[in-house]
Amino acid sequence: MIDVTCAIIRNEDDEILVVQRGEKTDHPFMWEFPGGKLNEDESEEDCIIREISEELTMNIVICGRLPAVEHDYGHNQIRLIPFVCDTLDDIPFLTEHVAFKWLAPGELLNIGFSEADIPVAEEYLEYINFEEDSAPEIRTAPAESVREADFVLMLENTHGRKEAEWLAEMAAEKEDILSRLINFSFSADNKLSSKASWSLSKIHDKHPVILARFIPVIIGSLDRLNNESVRRSFMKIISLSDITVVNRKQQGILADYCFRMLRSGFSSIAVKAYSMEIIYRLAQVYPELTGELAATINLLQDEKSAGIIAKGRIILKRLGGSS
Repeated sequence: MIDVTCAIIRNEDDEILVVQRGEKTDHPFMWEFPGGKLNEDESEEDCIIREISEELTMNIVICGRLPAVEHDYGHNQIRLIPFVCDTLDDIPFLTEHVAFKWLAPGELLNIGFSEADIPVAEEYLEYINFEEDSAPEIRTAPAESVREADFVLMLENTHGRKEAEWLAEMAAEKEDILSRLINFSFSADNKLSSKASWSLSKIHDKHPVILARFIPVIIGSLDRLNNESVRRSFMKIISLSDITVVNRKQQGILADYCFRMLRSGFSSIAVKAYSMEIIYRLAQVYPELTGELAATINLLQDEKSAGIIAKGRIILKRLGGSS
């Protein structure tokens, strides 16, 4: 029996990522949830995070786990271990598959899945129905009653979008909750900082004005970030914020940082996409950035990511350039 992990990856619209196998594989052109084999001395959680990073160059947050599925394909027997995950990366960089789709949950059973993935899809549909029925009430406890240790535990146990949005509502009402999320975003504990910054992005989605005064702090922290999930959340927040509220020096720091992210071979697809958007918005204030942005985007046309190429063409069109 071969242990294999897979990820049911949800985006901001609650759509699910599915990927298609190539012609010269065990199950040619079949669709599946991405994942891979468990290495020796590797935890199942570490395995799925590694596999998604290697296969798709995506960062994920594990939100839950579904029952394992055992299946006999004849030539091998597998134990498929599914994890429910969230991501801010909408554009995977395919290294092993030939295509991808984002599907609404109701569309999952209409696609040509590999046999072992079908019961995983069915189990996920039951999971989200249960998650909907048991969603927490936003006002279950007054924010001022949450002690520091309890807040850390609450953050650590934030496993899904609804819980993150619940935290966002608390932070919108109570200054100390918002300050804690800012501080925990810089924690040395990567899981804690990822969840804190992710919750901040949810606050911005619902209450963008509340985070406006923290934008200078977020910009000033970018060069010190080692956690890619935090970087992605912060860049998303900045890309959707009014960057005219920060001073000229900070705008210059931000432009320099975004250009470096675009030219780096190590930046994630999401960070590059957010960088393009941020520089474009800065170019509306400082037109002299337009030429450098267009030249940088043209250099990115050699990227293997179709998503980055498409995003670049959109920005070039908005700049008045050609694709």
